Amino acid sequence: MRDRLVAGEDWDLLKAFFPSDWEQLSTTTQAVKGLRQDKSAEHLLRTVMLHVGCGYSLRETVVRARESGLADLSDVALLKRLRKCEQWLYALAVGLWQQRGLAQLRPGQRIMRLIDATTVKEPGQTGSLWRIHYSLQVPSLRCDFFKVTANTGKGTGEGLWQIPVQRGEYLIADRGYSNNVGMAPVAKVGAYLAVRLNQGSVLLQDGRGGRLELLPKLQRLTKPGQVGSWKVFLQDESEPVAGRVCAIRKTRTAIEQAHRKIKAKAIDESRTVNPQTLEYAKFVTVFTTFPEAEFSAREVLEWYRLRWQIELVFKRFKQIAALGHLPKYDEQSARAWLYGKLLVALLTEKMVQHANALSPWGYDGFWTHAQSVA
Repeated sequence: MRDRLVAGEDWDLLKAFFPSDWEQLSTTTQAVKGLRQDKSAEHLLRTVMLHVGCGYSLRETVVRARESGLADLSDVALLKRLRKCEQWLYALAVGLWQQRGLAQLRPGQRIMRLIDATTVKEPGQTGSLWRIHYSLQVPSLRCDFFKVTANTGKGTGEGLWQIPVQRGEYLIADRGYSNNVGMAPVAKVGAYLAVRLNQGSVLLQDGRGGRLELLPKLQRLTKPGQVGSWKVFLQDESEPVAGRVCAIRKTRTAIEQAHRKIKAKAIDESRTVNPQTLEYAKFVTVFTTFPEAEFSAREVLEWYRLRWQIELVFKRFKQIAALGHLPKYDEQSARAWLYGKLLVALLTEKMVQHANALSPWGYDGFWTHAQSVA
């Protein structure tokens, strides 16, 4: 987002895309509480978006805000104000989500959480690499947990141990979270899992306590779209965890694409491909503890497909919102910053959608803010 949209004459145009109650939300979320010199929600949001939307550092933001007549504050004060804006930025993003027809979770509904992590590099050749651990609820798409760690070192890798879990929650995660160390404790807490299976890192047992040979079972699925389900146990030091393996055979095109990626990676790493790896690549295989009475194997696989939503969130952060200058001061300011990035991404998408659909002289809503000239 260019700074002329935030600090220049195009601000009125940008406001036309905000949720209609954007100013009221600044009060209900207490974002403007404690403003001493200027209680203008508009000036506050413009200042915050200079930092979040334009990617300026805290110090550069306060200089530009002062020169534009928006605010006169220090970089420390701006950081504190950013923390207070967390719920406001979240509410604005939710408002834009609702305009896209995405419903909020109601009390009593299942809590479905998508779990994933992504890496972020600080700007510059010497910028550090960080990992963002992220949990997203569906269908509300609300971030309910966020954590920043280093990219290397003890306790920094992807794993369900990074995520606080409560009894009765449903967790959906990719193969990076497929390991006994992370999955078994979560299941024993009373939460439910649906994790893409990584056969090389998970120890599965049959009903007699022996090692499960999964590949012969998968090879019974011979037609594209054919689904299979088998009861298994996840090996654990204390007591095995009962679950199911749900699998679906890919189409021929998808299999060929998967094989090309596997072979290309093997060439880059100067190694040979294990034939079993090519066989496993013909299937999407998920380990789950979702109750069988409520979720058929096909339904488990359909729920797993929703995991792509968190990938789209990361894509918006990195490509559309230009993820960078990650504030590592504390989780609250980092969450606010990420909500701001999501808001920028959603505003950008909405503006592009309108630009593609309407005449080139303006946008719906803009004329309500513009002054008529006789």
